[in-house]
This record gives sequence, C-alpha cells and structure tokens, in this order.
Amino acid sequence: MKKGLCSLVFMLFVIAANAQESRSAYNFLRVPSSSHVSALGGENISLIADDAASARQNPALYANVNDRTLGLSFMTYPAGGTLFGAQFVKAFGDRHTAAFTAHYMNYGSVDETDESGIASGTFSPKDLVLSAGYSYLMGDYVSGGAQLKMISSSYGDYSSMALAVDLGLNYFDEDHDLSLSLAALNIGRQIKMFDDRREHLPFNLQAGATIGLAQAPVRLSITMTDLTRWKKEDYFTTEDKIGFGKMLLNHFVAGVDILPTKQTYLSVGYNFRRAYELKQAGESHWAGLSVGGGLTLKDFKFGVSFAKYSLSASSLMVNLSYSFPASKKKKNAQTTKSTDTQAEEEE
Repeated sequence: MKKGLCSLVFMLFVIAANAQESRSAYNFLRVPSSSHVSALGGENISLIADDAASARQNPALYANVNDRTLGLSFMTYPAGGTLFGAQFVKAFGDRHTAAFTAHYMNYGSVDETDESGIASGTFSPKDLVLSAGYSYLMGDYVSGGAQLKMISSSYGDYSSMALAVDLGLNYFDEDHDLSLSLAALNIGRQIKMFDDRREHLPFNLQAGATIGLAQAPVRLSITMTDLTRWKKEDYFTTEDKIGFGKMLLNHFVAGVDILPTKQTYLSVGYNFRRAYELKQAGESHWAGLSVGGGLTLKDFKFGVSFAKYSLSASSLMVNLSYSFPASKKKKNAQTTKSTDTQAEEEE
C-alpha cells in the first residue's frame, strides 16, 4: 500500500513535469506566505516546523503541524502592495491532517490608460488563492500530501480564474535530524482567461534537504527549484547566453538556521536566481539575500523576515500563529515514537 502510494505520487510528478510549459502567468504563487521560508531564501520544501505557513510550500509537511493551529501572515510589497494570509490546520487521528488557507495580495493603485496613453483613472490589481490541503503519515519516516488551490486574479476590467494542485513527499529521520522532500507545485489549468489567450500556471518541480548539525545548534537547507526549466527564455537576462554553470546555480536556494535556544531561531538565505535576475536588472544591493528570526512563547509563535523581491523596494513579512490547547497534539510519528521510548525508560 505504501509503495503504491509513493509510486502514484511519483507518476503524477512525471506527468506534471511533461504537461507544463516554461512561460506562465500567476507568478504571484511563487511569493512565500511564511516569514521563516522567506528568511531561508523564499523556497524551502523540507523544513520540519510547527508552522502552517511554511508547510504550505509542501503539503506533506502539514503532518508536522499541531492540531488546531491558526496562523496569520502579512507582507509589505513594492509600490504599496500588501499580502494578507490565514492558515488553519486540523488533525484527524495520528496520521491524517487537513489544512485550509487563504491568501490575498493587492498591488496598490495603478494608473489606467487608453490605447493612446491618456490616463483615464486608476485601478487596484489583486490576486486571491484559496486552498484545501491534506497530509497522510505513511509510516515512521514518510508523509505525503496534496493541496487543491482555487486562484482568482482581477486587474481592472480583466479577470481570470485557475485551478491547481500541489503534491508533496517528505522523509524525516528525527534521530539524525534529516529531512528530504520532493514537491510538484501549481499543476493546473486556467479555467477563465483574461482574454482569448490561455496562459499556463508557474509549475515548479522542487527537491530539497534540511539537516541539523550534531556539533552545533545549526540547521542547513538546500532546495533545487524549477527542475523542468533549463532554457535562457525562462529567466530575465540581458546576456546573449547563460552558461551551464550559471544556469545550474540559478536552480539553487540555500538557507541556514541558527538555533540559540529551543524557543528561538535566526535565519539567513540566498536565492541564486533572484540574485542573478536583480543584478541583470541593475540592482546588486541585497540581491538574493534574506534574513529573519522567530520566537515561541508557549502556544504562540512569532516570525519576521526581510528580503528583496524587486528593484523598487524590499519586503517585510510577519507571521503569527497560535495552537489552541484543548487537543494539541503532534502527529509526526517520530515525535510519537520518541515519547513512547521515553515513557518506557521512565518505567
């Protein structure tokens, strides 16, 4: 049964990789909803954390979030834009976890002009994503998950809708603090077009690993993104050609967590693609870098990050979450296993 589920998910990964084209719309889906993920470079699918916002990057990770956790997200975006998000996670037994999220993004006020360039007013572009996710703990080490997303965009007189699915797998060995993940994001189709031209979603096949060091309170993450995109046309560049080495680096995102205590973390990340494209556009200050930190106070968690996503301004993201204590419970089998072992030792 477990092998059959893993084979099915892998087959869907392959089908999705072949079905999606390189250029796409709805690229706001790439913006992280988690300050922790943002601080680690903006892409991370292997971070094991009690954080509904970061688990949204890979639905298999919902298995690691406490039952009845509510999260809120806020981010400033260039040109007066803002992102608002909410997440709720509910466990059903030890192996099943459901999650519901909503994320709304607006881009401030934009001048509206006619074909002659004459201003005729203003409008406020906006995007909305509603999602329902499910994670299943297949055993002591492996979890899988899926997430259905309804996407809506409104830009003045134009609007569109799309449906998408995220698929994810995670292997977590708590004894060695090692997490390995594979995710296929934004598999879907536009169901209402802006005009007569159908656009594709930003499909993203990712692989990632996170490992904690035994000798120091440090955790390292590496994520490979856009594993189906290897053409110059997939990137913003002013160069005539992108060498293979540079192209390969553009698929990597690296992050480091420093853990001074069990209740705090400090993070720094580097996104090679973002750094390359910002530098190509003429911006080198903070290009690709991101920083952040977080604090846990009993059932409350707080996180903040700072990153640069565009030429015009940097972005500040804040996350706040609360786990309702009535039936709070970790679903990760490794956590349950460790608790059982400790109880046996006490006996």
